[in-house]
Amino acid sequence: MYETLVVEKEGKIAIVKINRPDKLNALNSKVIEELELVFSGLKNDPEVLVIILTGVGEKAFSAGADISGFPELDPIKAKEFALKGQRVFSLVENLGKPVIAAVNGYALGGGCELAMACTIRIASENAKFGQPEVNLGIIPGYGGTQRLPRLVGKGRALELILTGRTIDAQEAYSIGLVSKVVPLDKLMEEARSLANLLLTKGPIALKLAIEAVNRGLEVSLEEGLRIEADLFGLSCATEDQKEGARAFLEKRKPEFKGR
Repeated sequence: MYETLVVEKEGKIAIVKINRPDKLNALNSKVIEELELVFSGLKNDPEVLVIILTGVGEKAFSAGADISGFPELDPIKAKEFALKGQRVFSLVENLGKPVIAAVNGYALGGGCELAMACTIRIASENAKFGQPEVNLGIIPGYGGTQRLPRLVGKGRALELILTGRTIDAQEAYSIGLVSKVVPLDKLMEEARSLANLLLTKGPIALKLAIEAVNRGLEVSLEEGLRIEADLFGLSCATEDQKEGARAFLEKRKPEFKGR
C-alpha cells in the first residue's frame, strides 16, 4: 500500500516503519508525504491508541533528509521544503496519542528531528544522534533548532547544532534526549512493553496530558497553569475519570473506555 513505509497493527498498537534500508531510511519527499497520510489516518483511527515508529533494518531509524536534491533548492523552495516537514512532524507531536520512537541506529538530521517530534524516545545501544546540517552549510529545518533545546537545554542544543557532532545512545540518555537504552535485539520488545503500559491508562487523560505539556511549553508558567487547569477540568467531565476513581476506591484495575 505504501512505497516507503510498512504499517502493522497489533491490537490497539500501530507500528510504523520507514522502509528504505538501502538508503538508511533517509527522508525523501515520498516518505514525508506517506508519513503525513499514515499519521493523519492513525489520528482518527479509534482502534489505535499507541503508535511505535521505527526504521526497517538494524542500521538506521533514519539517517536524515535525502540531500540529492539540495543543490537545486533556492530560498523559496527551501522554505517550502522546511515548512512541509515541520507540518508533518508537528502532526506526529500533537497526534493526541502517544508516539514511541524506537531508534534502531542512525537518527541524524531529519531523522533526529522526527524522533524528537515523538512523545517518548527509546534507543538501541548502537543508536547515533546528531544534527549535522552545518556540515552542509545549512541549519536544521524540520524543527531541530526548536525541539532540541526544549528537550536538552539551550547550551547542550547549541553545542550539538553548531558542531554538528554525532553522539551515541548513552550520551543521548545522559542529556535526556532518550528515556532508555537497550540492546538492539530487545528494542521492539521494550517498545511494545511501553506501549502496553500506556494502554492501561485512560486514553483521554493521555491526550490531554500531551496537550498540556506541548501547549504549556510555548507560554509563560502562569498561562501554562491555566491551560493545565482547563484540561484538568475537561478530564473530570469524562466517564473514564469516574471509572478511574471507582476502581481506585474498589482496589481493582480500571477499565477505561475512552469516553
